Amino acid sequence: MSKKTNTHTPMMQQYLKIKAEHQDSILFYRMGDFYELFFDDAKRGSELLDISLTHRGQSAGEPIPMAGVPYHAVENHLARLIKLGESVAICEQIGDPATSKGPVERKVVRILTPGTISDEALLQANERNLLLAINQHKQGYSMASLELASGDFHLHDIHNEAQLLSELERLQPAEVLYPEGWTLPTMLARHSGARRRPEWEFDHDSAFTALCRQFGTKDLLGFGIQAHRHLGAAGCILQYVKDTQRTSLPHLRSLLLESSEDSIHLDRATRRNLEITQNLSGGYEFTLASVLDRTATPMGSRLLQRWLHQPLRSRSQISQRLDAVDALIQQQSYLDIAPLLKEVGDLERILGRVALQSARPRDLVRLRTGLAQLPEISSLLVEAGLDQQLHTPDCAAPLHALLERAIIDAPPVVIRDGGVIAPGYHATLDELRALSDGGAAELAALEERERERTGIAQLKVGYNRVHGFYIEVSRGSADMVPADYQRRQTLKNAERFIIPELKVFEDKVLKSQSEALALEKRLYAELLQELLTPLAELQQLAKELATLDVLCCFAERAVALNYHRPTFSEEPVLHITAGRHPVVEVAQQEPFIANDVAFSHNERLQVITGPNMGGKSTFMRQVALITLLAHTGCFVPAEQAIIGPIDRIFTRIGASDDLASGRSTFMVEMSETANILHHATEQSLVLMDEIGRGTSTYDGLALAWASAHELAKLRAFTLFATHYFELTSLPSELGGTVNLHLDAVEQGDSIAFLHQVKQGPASRSFGIHVAKLAGVPQHVLENARKKLIGLEQAEPKQRTEVQHELVFAEPEPSQEDPRLQRLAKVNPDDLTPKQALELVYELTQAPR
Repeated sequence: MSKKTNTHTPMMQQYLKIKAEHQDSILFYRMGDFYELFFDDAKRGSELLDISLTHRGQSAGEPIPMAGVPYHAVENHLARLIKLGESVAICEQIGDPATSKGPVERKVVRILTPGTISDEALLQANERNLLLAINQHKQGYSMASLELASGDFHLHDIHNEAQLLSELERLQPAEVLYPEGWTLPTMLARHSGARRRPEWEFDHDSAFTALCRQFGTKDLLGFGIQAHRHLGAAGCILQYVKDTQRTSLPHLRSLLLESSEDSIHLDRATRRNLEITQNLSGGYEFTLASVLDRTATPMGSRLLQRWLHQPLRSRSQISQRLDAVDALIQQQSYLDIAPLLKEVGDLERILGRVALQSARPRDLVRLRTGLAQLPEISSLLVEAGLDQQLHTPDCAAPLHALLERAIIDAPPVVIRDGGVIAPGYHATLDELRALSDGGAAELAALEERERERTGIAQLKVGYNRVHGFYIEVSRGSADMVPADYQRRQTLKNAERFIIPELKVFEDKVLKSQSEALALEKRLYAELLQELLTPLAELQQLAKELATLDVLCCFAERAVALNYHRPTFSEEPVLHITAGRHPVVEVAQQEPFIANDVAFSHNERLQVITGPNMGGKSTFMRQVALITLLAHTGCFVPAEQAIIGPIDRIFTRIGASDDLASGRSTFMVEMSETANILHHATEQSLVLMDEIGRGTSTYDGLALAWASAHELAKLRAFTLFATHYFELTSLPSELGGTVNLHLDAVEQGDSIAFLHQVKQGPASRSFGIHVAKLAGVPQHVLENARKKLIGLEQAEPKQRTEVQHELVFAEPEPSQEDPRLQRLAKVNPDDLTPKQALELVYELTQAPR
């Protein structure tokens, strides 16, 4: 782009000046009914949006690249760019074209980035849209997050990179801010929304001052974060949002610290393996959330996903949720409340747009409709004994009445062309509208007079936006037109004229229309401003309604899917009777085979064997998912669940590589195993599946054996699935260890999986049978059977015992080799080359 702006037209000079202030964003420059892009922005926009690239004028003798999109279709294009991680600066015309000398005054009114959008059309209704800021320091990491659309502002307690990656997996940020000079972890370096920010934006003292100013407080003691090390990240977020939104942020009223001690820890691998909100293919189908989510509102859906990723440790909070679900089921209140909540809609995000003064007329209609549901919802909650679940603010009824008076029933999408404010709301507006609309009678009278005066029976008075008011006569009657008629437009079969009387009328009507539109826009802006007063109360109401939505969803799922209330114990136990996998049982056609699991103070390690496809992974995952659901306050897919204290859930399941980070499948497996062995406690639930399969048999077997011993030492509740039958001897070595197996029955060359968990080790692996089910060619299977028979005949029953002895037996002391005694007496420095060679011959021929 040329920096010599004086060679350009005044309009292009204006563009270049504005663009120079927004080099990192694609500039959408408003020109009439289009947003135009120029130079490199046009080339990039053309490529990303698949729109035509044209040219306008010249710069340094070269045509200026240009592309554009219509203003009425801009949202679709913006959504596409935001999804690709781009930042877009919206430059609007703020001057009056009628009075402007030279280019109309323009300025950037807001900057859209992936983490700062609030427009309904740009957001995914059921997904949070988070902006994160991360910084590294000597004690670990500082991180803050903001969901601008709702105003949720949080600090996160992060101590190490593993915890950072776990939080990133949970939060799935749309945009990440980080300081210049910091090298991002690999996972973040590939993030399309990663933005580098000046280091001063992360300064702790500046952040403290800015946050106090935002919250209107002298200090941050009331939030419990006065000297918290994460304040710099929160300050960066606040500065960034103010830079992009160009408006005040009245809905940002608090900053909450999320402590890792408040919820059960789930590391990155566990969140992925349990497929909580995203399946292993990256989709939503067949996830825990997809089965559970029957919420009535988008804000309830988002809250449900937050709960699933943050299972509580506080027994009192869990009990409050379970009690509420129980009451909703007993009174069947959820059946009546859910339809009412559906009418409430996404109150949380509507209030966010009100705070940013970007709410549209239909947002206010939804707000009005939502407020109208509150009395009936409150009544149903009182009947169920749950009136503490919802505190209707005093402002609700007056606000509903105000919106009822102010906004028509079905307003247009935007205020731009008016027609939003209801009749009777403002007397002056009604007068201006009457003057504009009431001209119909005056026009009819004028039309009748002109017909009589001219004798033209087909004469008619009309209006269009381009030419204004006109008198139209046919071509055949043109010779009857009086001299005072001034031609305004010629058509194929008609002529259009204007007369002084009609011109006066036109000026009066257009002026009243213009004044009415200006007044209506002002009244709408005042209405949005008035809604800021009760904003805090309404935000709290939205949170309570979202919570109620999730609780009603839990009640519906419990009844529909036969879930039962879990019981919590202070004893170290985990007993599940007839447990089921919540996703698999819904996805499969045949009845699900339920299974029990029983951990206690004295029984901590369960070694699970059995064939592939026998159900080991399903059984293990269902234990973890039942435990997780119980700690979200949800009923569980089991006849009974008694759960002691749990601090963490770990999983090491499946095989995957991380080639981008240079890690093989086995390296990933070992990294996840190392994380578990470093952090598991005797209150942790650990799922270990097929440790050691990515290396040689003896290496893998030794690693699996050592890992099992360490977990037994840690006394974590552990389900340890393996194909190494050698490990079935662990119960004889380790106290508190038992063998389990998934049952299968051989039927000739086929196999039937019973999916039943039974005591004791499995008898065999059935690998060839599973290969047959997978479609391996018959001749390959025959060769495999022959080889298996040969191996079994060559190494009969002692094979397992010998391997176990070779791998796990303690080395027995033996007498020292005489050759070693001979070597111990030799000083290598005293030997000549010939003597050294003679010594080698001597040692090789000596008896062992």
